[in-house]
Amino acid sequence: MNERQPLGRLFGSFFKIGLFTFGGGYAMITLIQHEVIDRRRWIGREEFLDMLTLAQSVPGPMAVNTSVFVGYKLRGLRGAVVSLLGSVLPSFLVILAIVLFFANIRQNPVVDAAFKGMRPAVVALIIGPVVSLSRGMHRSMFLVIIASALAVWGLGWSPIYLLVAGAAGGILWELYLLRRIGHGRQRP
Repeated sequence: MNERQPLGRLFGSFFKIGLFTFGGGYAMITLIQHEVIDRRRWIGREEFLDMLTLAQSVPGPMAVNTSVFVGYKLRGLRGAVVSLLGSVLPSFLVILAIVLFFANIRQNPVVDAAFKGMRPAVVALIIGPVVSLSRGMHRSMFLVIIASALAVWGLGWSPIYLLVAGAAGGILWELYLLRRIGHGRQRP
């Protein structure tokens, strides 16, 4: 575990992320990255990438899963619960308010215009972490990214198959590197 972070700080950080994020889990990545890597320095960039990969591979919303993983790493089960509550409570409260007060104004042209105006910002919030997290990746990984995107969108392949193939490829690559090290060669 890292240095013991106060549970209130974990809750506050993820509550703020949940409160100021529109557009779903992918839009939250930028804010989570800024908070846990850049601002708080709770985890490193490589570990964050690993957490994102795992968060996408397990059931549930990616941003919520990531908050649980960060909380668990920092404070164990209590940290996971507190981070989870912090990340989902704002959405719950906003949805509750919408149901109670605003359900009848969705057809309002001003409200409709506001939602249309937020769409480009949501797209930017999704693209931002992709660009940021891709820094330092080997060039060959970009070919894998493009091929995977084409397989999913162009050929209609299930992302599950690509995740399984990617995991298998990563395991095989590590085993290959371990064999090379065992034969006296240095790891690249």
